[in-house]
Amino acid sequence: MQASPENYLLLGPFHQIVTMASLPAAGPLQGHQLEVLEQAGIVLLGEKIVEVGTYAPLAQKAQALGYAVQELTEPLVLLPGFIDAHTHLCFAGSRANDYAQRVAGKTYLEIARNGGGILDTVRKTRAASPEELAQTLHERCQQHLSEGVTTCEVKSGYGLTVADELKMLEVINQVHQEQPLDLVPTCLAAHMRPPEFSQSGDYLTHIVQELLPQVKARGLAQRVDIFVEDTAFTESEAIEFLQTAKALGFDVTVHADQFSTGGSQVAAQVGAVSADHLEASDATAMAHLKEAGVVATVLPGASLGLGMHFAPARQLLDHGLCVAVATDWNPGSAPMGDLLLQAALLGAAQKLTIAETLAGITHRAALALGLTDRGIIAPGFLADLVAFPTSHYQEVLYRQGKLKPVIIWKRGRRYNREQPLLSRQEP
Repeated sequence: MQASPENYLLLGPFHQIVTMASLPAAGPLQGHQLEVLEQAGIVLLGEKIVEVGTYAPLAQKAQALGYAVQELTEPLVLLPGFIDAHTHLCFAGSRANDYAQRVAGKTYLEIARNGGGILDTVRKTRAASPEELAQTLHERCQQHLSEGVTTCEVKSGYGLTVADELKMLEVINQVHQEQPLDLVPTCLAAHMRPPEFSQSGDYLTHIVQELLPQVKARGLAQRVDIFVEDTAFTESEAIEFLQTAKALGFDVTVHADQFSTGGSQVAAQVGAVSADHLEASDATAMAHLKEAGVVATVLPGASLGLGMHFAPARQLLDHGLCVAVATDWNPGSAPMGDLLLQAALLGAAQKLTIAETLAGITHRAALALGLTDRGIIAPGFLADLVAFPTSHYQEVLYRQGKLKPVIIWKRGRRYNREQPLLSRQEP
């Protein structure tokens, strides 16, 4: 059935629309490759984009056909909604004490070996009710949406029992339904070995036999992750676990090369969608990832939180990889959660072009989640859009995260950036 003309909505004029269309999925990008439309408009039908182009002819068409029009009077630059492809947003409590120890000289691994770190959050998350977890997750989603993030991956991994992992995944799915931000759940029960198990292999077998079948049967997640590191799981354990998860029908991803190499080779061998962290990756690791077509997801928030070097994003791009940028928002190593700020700082430190940084939080971030319907402003894509109060797109990263969007459209619905709550305007 053909839609009525009044169901179409013209937005504009925008001073610029940066579409992120027609860009290669991997490798270096230069500014001249960006499609930047001047004095442009965009036509929506429900949650989808149907037309993008110069505003004047679109306005004439809208008037002739009877489209609804939402005229914008201030200078605005329109970008695709941002995509945060790696977070741990569902958790209880704070790890401010971990931070205090780190800045006093303790390392992340030392804190973890002494029983702090992830297990501290595990204890608090296990004790939290689903209602408490849902409330705090709502609040974090609210912050993300207000800062232009329209799609966000969220991991479990702070339960480490069948019941508590299911509790987390149920909360993530519930909150996905209750607020505008699209949440993509990932089962990270293989975050680390819980104290109830003395052998990591026994715990992974327990996950495979008792948890993953329930996750699959109940549709709670399509993705499975594992942390490969000497405080978590070995490469051989991870390969066996991920191969089994794939055989069960899950997509897989890997916490790889954060402190030591090895995880990237695991990701390549099992055909993971992405390998995330990569701070310790070397040329050999990059070659493995490139050959296997694995997306490289870098997490500047973890580097900032831990006071360590960034992942070698420049080298990853120059090796021909698809590089996504995500926050790793979590209570321990990356509590900030500001994707735009982190991406801007990473870009300055790693000498990434504006095109590379923007692609890393839009189109290429979508690929890290296996999503092909967002991250680009073009007909047929989701109307996930963010408008910044400026006349030139370069200002967005130049201001290093301090310039925030003033309007967000999520699946075609408009939200104004007002605190403490975003106000929805129909349509």
